[in-house]
Amino acid sequence: MRCEVCGAELTPTRTDLPFKVRETGIVILKGLPVLECGGCPQYVLEDAVLAQVDQILGRANGETELEIIRYAA
Repeated sequence: MRCEVCGAELTPTRTDLPFKVRETGIVILKGLPVLECGGCPQYVLEDAVLAQVDQILGRANGETELEIIRYAA
C-alpha cells in the first residue's frame, strides 16, 4: 500500500496514539497497529483496527481527564 500524501510505501508497525474523546478527555492507545509512511509523517489505520478503536473509545471512562489503554486485538 502506498501513502496518499507522498507515494512512499506504508509499513506495518505499532505505535501509541492519543485520541481526544471529550472537551477535556484524552485516551492514549498503546501498541496500536498502524501503517506508517517511510517518506513523511503520515500513518493509516486499517478499517478493522478503526472499528476496534471506536469500540474502545466508546467504553472509555467519562470522568477521567487522561486514560491509557493497551490495544489488544
